[in-house]
Amino acid sequence: MKKRTELGLRLVFFYSLLLNSGAAFMWPLVTMYIDDYLHKSLLVSGVSLLFISGFTIIGNYIGGYLFDHWSAYKAALIGITVSTAAILALIFFHGWPTFAILMVVLGFGDGINLTLLNSYATNVKSKDTRTVFNILYVGLNIGVVIGTAMVGYLLKYGVSIVFMTAAVFYILLWLLTFVYFNIDFSDYDNSMPKEEIKEEKEGIIKSNVRLIYPICIMVFTVYLSYTLWESVMSVHMVRMGIPFEAYSMLWTVNGLMIVFGQPILNYVSKRLKIHLNHQVFLGVFIFAISFYFLVYAKTFPVFLAIMIFLTFGEMLGLPDVPAWIDQLSTKSEKGKYQGMFNALMSAGRAISPLFAGFFVEGFGYNPLFIFVTVLMLIALFAVMIISRKTE
Repeated sequence: MKKRTELGLRLVFFYSLLLNSGAAFMWPLVTMYIDDYLHKSLLVSGVSLLFISGFTIIGNYIGGYLFDHWSAYKAALIGITVSTAAILALIFFHGWPTFAILMVVLGFGDGINLTLLNSYATNVKSKDTRTVFNILYVGLNIGVVIGTAMVGYLLKYGVSIVFMTAAVFYILLWLLTFVYFNIDFSDYDNSMPKEEIKEEKEGIIKSNVRLIYPICIMVFTVYLSYTLWESVMSVHMVRMGIPFEAYSMLWTVNGLMIVFGQPILNYVSKRLKIHLNHQVFLGVFIFAISFYFLVYAKTFPVFLAIMIFLTFGEMLGLPDVPAWIDQLSTKSEKGKYQGMFNALMSAGRAISPLFAGFFVEGFGYNPLFIFVTVLMLIALFAVMIISRKTE
C-alpha cells in the first residue's frame, strides 16, 4: 500500500475500539468455557490463563522491538494476521487442548497489536500525545463494553457464533491495518542528524530511563490490584448476599463514566494546565486508596461508591501513563518502552488471579485489600521521589 505521512486520531480510535471489542469477546469466556463446556478444573483454566498472558507479554516485547528496529507496518500486519488466523481457527476447532493452544496464539498476536497501537499513537502529529492516549482509553472501554455485552447475549446460540462474531472485528481490524497503517516515519526518525540523536539518547538514558522503570513497576502493582475486581470481587460480593447482577452493574457504571467522563476530564486538565506527572500521581493515589475502603464495604451502595471513586482515579491517572512514558523516551526507543509498559500491565493481570487466590486462602479478603493498597502507595511514592530527582 502507498505510504501515508501521518496516522490520524480517528484511525487510532477505531483501531483501539475494534481490537478491544474483539479481545473482550474472548477473555470473559476462557475460564467459563474451559470449566463448563470442556469440563476441566479451575486449576487447568488458571494455568491456561497464565500461559495466554505470558505469551501476550512476549508479544508486547516483540511488537516494541519490531517497531524500533524493523518495519512498523509489516509488524502490524504480522500481529493482526496471527490474531485473525487464531480466531478463525477457533470457529472450527474449539475442543481441548486446541482451544487453549489457539487462545495462546491469539494472546501472542494481541500482545504485538497492543504495543504497536501505543507506538503508532506516539507518532500522531495532529494532537498532543496526552489527548491521543485519552482517546485510546475511551476506545478501549467502549470496546470492552461492546465485547462483554455481546458475548453474554450470543453464547446461548453456541460458542461458534461467538467466535464468528469476534472474527468479524478482527477481519475489519486487518483491513484497517492493511489500508491505513503504512506510515512513513522518516520525518520522525531522521529529523535530526545521527550525532544529535545519539546525544539525545545518551541524555535520556542518564536522566529518564531510571524513571521509566519504576513507572512500569507502578503500572504492574496497579493492574495486579485492578484485576482483583475481575477475579475475586464477584465471589466476595456474592458471599455477602449481593447478587451477581449487581456486581455486573458496577462494570457498566465504570464503562459509562470513562466513555462520557474521560473527554471532559481531559479538556478540564488541559484548560487548567495540570502537569501530566502530577495528574498521574493524584489519579494513582485515589485509585490506590479506593482499595482500602473495601475493608469496610458490606452493602451494594458502598461498593458502588467505591467503584465510582476508583473510576475517577482511573480516569485521572491511568490514561496518561503511556503519554508520560512517551515523553521520557527517545525517538528511537518509543516501541521499546511502550512494549515495556504493556508487558508490565499484562504481567499484573496475569499474576493477579493466582496471587489473589493464594492470599485469600491464607489470610482473607481484608488483608488482601490492605496489602495491595500499601503496595501501590509504595510504588507511587518511589516514582514521585525519583521523578523529583530527575527534574
